[in-house]
Amino acid sequence: MTALDLITDVPGLRIGHATSDRHGTGATVLVCEGLWPAAADVRGGGPGLREIEVMAPENLVPGIHAITLAGGSVYGLAAADGATIELAAAGIGLDMGAGVPRVPIVPGAILFDLNGPEDKQWGSQPPYHELGRAATRAALASEDMAPFALGRVGAGRGATAGLAPGGIGSASVMLEHGLVVGALVAVNPVGAVSRDGGWGAGGDDPFPQASRLAAMGRLQPGANTTLAVIACNARLDKAEVRRLAIMAHDGMARVIRPVHTPFDGDVAFAMASGAIDLPVNAMQTRPWWLARLGSAGADTLARAIVRGVLAAA
Repeated sequence: MTALDLITDVPGLRIGHATSDRHGTGATVLVCEGLWPAAADVRGGGPGLREIEVMAPENLVPGIHAITLAGGSVYGLAAADGATIELAAAGIGLDMGAGVPRVPIVPGAILFDLNGPEDKQWGSQPPYHELGRAATRAALASEDMAPFALGRVGAGRGATAGLAPGGIGSASVMLEHGLVVGALVAVNPVGAVSRDGGWGAGGDDPFPQASRLAAMGRLQPGANTTLAVIACNARLDKAEVRRLAIMAHDGMARVIRPVHTPFDGDVAFAMASGAIDLPVNAMQTRPWWLARLGSAGADTLARAIVRGVLAAA
């Protein structure tokens, strides 16, 4: 068993939340210790994303410094701008030479929570830039391998899972040879979260509930979304991390019904610290270990999703 059963059981990863109860929204920032190879697997029909192509294996930058998750739909993308400013001020980012500001690499994704009852009339000053800065400061101020809040906080503050409250969930697992896989997720699907093949954790089958979902403003493209991050401490390259994201993404399909709909913007990020070399041998090749990590990632993500909904309730 891992110490915390959270994604921060992966050493070198720190989490910070910033929550606005006034606006019913928030941001969550994951800060890496160093530059970690990362990737994203996008399956939802209405995604909102930032700095995704920079992570592609064929592109130059070798890794990322942080990931931002936020509510607010397109307005929430500004959380990554706030995170970038705070990271650069802390001396984190690519060194581009004397007299040039540091350049943090900060991919991000957003979910839709604008249909909540709280105040969204923010005019020309949406809160997400400041929420991104505050969440980043909280992450930088936290200790390595520290606990953090689950449920209706940060990017999960305004989330809904089907007809039930959604929120932030996390889980982790210890594998052989000291390998750790962790997941963090902001659960906000139009579908319901199920356990053991039933609908109990997240409400009723959504299809007979179409009128209620429509009244909530959720039957619009992009009006929902589940955002996930999978992290491990293995030494992987960018292409291998991409495969980890693809495999781990299937954890959503195990507990969200339906998933990856036209109404969702589902995305799974994956990243690897590189702390542990894979113990390759004649039987356990690199592809074998990558499959092992991806399978664990899917299991852990599924459990994190259920934990997020239960914590929100």
